[in-house]
Amino acid sequence: MRWTECISDAISYIEDNITEELTIADIAAHVHISPFYFQKGFAMLCDFTVGDYIRCRRLALAGSELAATDAKIIDIALKYGYDSPDSFTKAFARFHGSTPTAVRKDGASIKSFAPLSIKFILEGGYSMDFRIMEKDAFTVIGLQRTFKYEEATRVVPELWAQFHQMPEAKGICPMYGINADEAMAGDEFEYLIADNYNAAMDIPDGFVTRQIPKFTWAVFPCKGAMPQTMQDVNRKIYSEWLPNSRDYEIAAGYCIEMYDDPVKFSKGTEDENYYSEIWIPVKKK
Repeated sequence: MRWTECISDAISYIEDNITEELTIADIAAHVHISPFYFQKGFAMLCDFTVGDYIRCRRLALAGSELAATDAKIIDIALKYGYDSPDSFTKAFARFHGSTPTAVRKDGASIKSFAPLSIKFILEGGYSMDFRIMEKDAFTVIGLQRTFKYEEATRVVPELWAQFHQMPEAKGICPMYGINADEAMAGDEFEYLIADNYNAAMDIPDGFVTRQIPKFTWAVFPCKGAMPQTMQDVNRKIYSEWLPNSRDYEIAAGYCIEMYDDPVKFSKGTEDENYYSEIWIPVKKK
């Protein structure tokens, strides 16, 4: 199934079940791909996480229903997945800028959020550099945390900021950002800011070692200022390269960002020539 068809089918499934319990696993199973791949691909193609999209659709529908009907606020809250008036009011106010009571009593305005519509656009025709690399298992040392996919855009940069402020990190070069989701089935992943490990190294408090399995990796170079360059390449990998590759498919729930030493570049990671890579484990179809 092409990505446009896959995401369109997923959106239809979400809309048909918007007032029911929706899990990433259920939606991914409906479109016959792994939750890991589905979440990454959806976010890259739609610029929303799956959870953000569902939340916005539910709050938009709740707002319309609140304004157009006499249904009780608590009933609308329960219908769209909120267990208490308090949690519903907070989420509603963040989205609409007004409380449910203000909409009902004072006619405060509400926001719309239309369903995504996926249209076919002729793309491609560009050159995307990559190489295939066989790499034995290797061990890294780093700072590791477990995050939910829905939080990734906020918490991963926060972890990097924390890393750079830690005295314990002084002897560790942050050359890898490692996304690990070995089960490829949940809503959480492990993220490591890591360096190559050797047995002579001391392991600082709060740091761990982890073995990265042997894989065949598709390696995509990223040349340009961070983070935009890497984000652009990442988007093309999941929205164009993987869905259209005749030879390879994703092999495991890993994604590695490899960063060159910023001191080599006059403007550091913001330099127009700054170099980084994205590694995706692949296997032959």
